[in-house]
Amino acid sequence: MISLAGRDILHGWAKYVFTGVGLGLLIGVTLTMAGVYRGMVDDAHALLANSRADLWVVQKDTQGPYAESSSIKDDVVRSMRGMPGVAAAANVSYLTMQVQRDGHDVRAMVVGAEPGGPGAPGYLVAGRHLTRSHYEAVVDIKTGFEIGDAIRIRRHDYTVVGLTRRMVSSGGDPMVFIPLKDAQEAQFLKDNDAIVNDRARTADNPAFNRPGSPGLLEAVQGLQTSSRNVNAVLVQVAPGFSAEQVAEPIRRWKHLNVFTRDQMKDILVVKLIANSAKQIGMFLVILAIVSAAIVAFIIYTMTMGKLREIAVLKLIGTRDRTIAGMILQQALGLGLIGFAVGKIAATIWAPAFPKFVLLLPDDSLRGLAATLVICALASTLAIRIALKVDPGAAIS
Repeated sequence: MISLAGRDILHGWAKYVFTGVGLGLLIGVTLTMAGVYRGMVDDAHALLANSRADLWVVQKDTQGPYAESSSIKDDVVRSMRGMPGVAAAANVSYLTMQVQRDGHDVRAMVVGAEPGGPGAPGYLVAGRHLTRSHYEAVVDIKTGFEIGDAIRIRRHDYTVVGLTRRMVSSGGDPMVFIPLKDAQEAQFLKDNDAIVNDRARTADNPAFNRPGSPGLLEAVQGLQTSSRNVNAVLVQVAPGFSAEQVAEPIRRWKHLNVFTRDQMKDILVVKLIANSAKQIGMFLVILAIVSAAIVAFIIYTMTMGKLREIAVLKLIGTRDRTIAGMILQQALGLGLIGFAVGKIAATIWAPAFPKFVLLLPDDSLRGLAATLVICALASTLAIRIALKVDPGAAIS
């Protein structure tokens, strides 16, 4: 049986191999799509791990700071530090934006963090941590910046003093860490033109000309006051306390939303990337159908081209099981060639993708099993045709 399948493949090996390569490219795309999803999940886990937080305190009735917008006053952190079971608490600000380098835009998440606290980078691969209160930055190496480079964020330039690795947002954007006050200004403070327009609008407002109403000077001073808000307070729980023990009093008495690590993981993985997961799943189904169609077509074509030879085999007493096994082996061989080509291709082109592609061995094994099953099912049409061949056709 093996000899029959092998001899038939050698007879038309070029067509067989090229078909396997084409199938392999489809399988490579399939493995890459699965790797993109795994990479999205890993980015979410990396974001949680790099924050070094056990609790996320955010604005009430929101699921911030990653999935929704959240804004709370920065003095809330002081009351957090006095809560039972809190080992450390720090303000943090997140803002996804385009930062500039030499006139080129780089998509990044700008993080305002307190040095050494939760939310700040835990380790560096080069340089030093932030030590000044203004105009310094620590960046992920994925941004392409190097130590000493200048980064333009809003109206100010920041000097890169440190490099870190695998510090990304849930969407895979590399992080740029700057001092918290600078991040608050970048996110919440109005630009000069907006302040001028607000002054003119306030001056034209008749309400300020009424007796007993606030004066124009007080209103302008209010406009000039920068907003002291942050997106969240990150909390580390002290030993001997559970996360929920610390979270419940904050929810009850501070009127804020508090998420534990498991709850935040559910928001990031289950809710935030749910649509992306469904879309990738649809692509995988479509690719599986296309792959099955290709295998079925090529095996069907090969079978139709040797109906006379199959009739001769039946005439000399070859069992149907042997003929079916020959066709099945050809289909499985096509799947093995395709999977080998696809795995190599996915490994080669995965690093070139802008998003992180995580190729797991378990996914490869599942992909191999799925490929063999698809090839086996795709061969059933050709097997049915071969088994219906009349032995008399060999001498007609």
